[in-house]
Amino acid sequence: MLRAPALAAAILGSTAALAADEAPFELHAQATYARQYKPGFAANYSGPNSLRSTPETSYTFTATLYAGLRLGEDSELYFNPEFVQGNPLSGLHGLGGFTNGEAQRGAGPELRGYRARLFLRHTWNLNGAVEEEPSGQNQLRARYAAKRVVVTAGNFSVLDVFDALDYSHDPRTQFMNWSSLTYGAWDFPADARGYTWGVALEYLAPGWQARAGRFLVPRESNGLALDREFASRYGDVAEIALPYGVAGRPAVARALLFRNRVHAGGFEDALSAAAGGGPPDVAHVRRDQSKTGLGVGTQIELGAGLGAFARAGWNDGKTETFMFTEIDRSLAAGITAKGGRWARPEDSAGVAAYANGLSQPHRAYLGAGGLGFFLGDRQLRYASERILEGYYSLNVAGGAWLSLDLQRIANPGYNRDRGPASVLGFRLHGEF
Repeated sequence: MLRAPALAAAILGSTAALAADEAPFELHAQATYARQYKPGFAANYSGPNSLRSTPETSYTFTATLYAGLRLGEDSELYFNPEFVQGNPLSGLHGLGGFTNGEAQRGAGPELRGYRARLFLRHTWNLNGAVEEEPSGQNQLRARYAAKRVVVTAGNFSVLDVFDALDYSHDPRTQFMNWSSLTYGAWDFPADARGYTWGVALEYLAPGWQARAGRFLVPRESNGLALDREFASRYGDVAEIALPYGVAGRPAVARALLFRNRVHAGGFEDALSAAAGGGPPDVAHVRRDQSKTGLGVGTQIELGAGLGAFARAGWNDGKTETFMFTEIDRSLAAGITAKGGRWARPEDSAGVAAYANGLSQPHRAYLGAGGLGFFLGDRQLRYASERILEGYYSLNVAGGAWLSLDLQRIANPGYNRDRGPASVLGFRLHGEF
């Protein structure tokens, strides 16, 4: 075992060696336009927060600049201005697994700009083989030790660090449904645009990885303004990842725990307060309380350019959804393939299935006529929301891809009296 002076010398020596020939500044960009069409579908009734049963079209546009600056040998600073415009299906209502991961509450018919990320990443290289990290979005070209400690602090997305599955993570290039972004039941810390402020600490080694972080939460459900009471209202996350192998192919298993401390309304409190006096409303019973949950997932390389993933998530389902979407139980599984398998190396395709569910108190609240942030048919004949999604991404030129995406939704909004619904989409994505 290395003593402290020897360990410090090893860290400093490896850091200096790894820093050689690394770029001091890099700039990347992306732009994504997605359009979706939903034909009409059968519905016995609708409420104010239902997926509309009439035909609809929607679109989103995002553009992001990724600027990275190396600060000495150990630290990297990243800044992402972002622009967004869009019109979501049904005003972003009526589904747990919404159909476009680019849709956000802060978007509108006019192009709006904001700071998406501004964060510092500091790496302590410990030992092990040197790993080459290629240049990319929010990643300077660099070399790191296989065993290292990394801290990320500032303004970023929690999903930049946690649950980063290779095959189901990015709605700009992969599956589009919200259920594919991460565990559907993880009410992950974020403002209405999907970003927050906080700090994450990672230990990365070939045999295992561990991550933990604390992040700001919004002042109100799905709000844009973040609550600065960092000690009393927050989102805590911890994750462990264990590499393993299947028939000689690499795989990774992950387990995640979370606890949010927020000013939220409880479903049973709302039902009790409204007994005999109209529909319940979580907005009338908000107080500081916690939501806890967990997720487990895996990804497996099945062959050259072929991979599969699976996720399962759960939260206690006692309080209103505060930051992500109205899912308390979630299952997801899918397969993706790179086009090299059919002589189109820059193409990709995938198919996935999602099953989303609600806790008993959440069901009772909606069944009694209550409205959630995303849901509210004013009635509910409960069934799990089941979604099948498939996409094909065609490389049309250099860094440009055109994708077709089809989603079939049974029991939209967890209601067997509505649907099924279909959503057809296309997506144009460019990287520069």
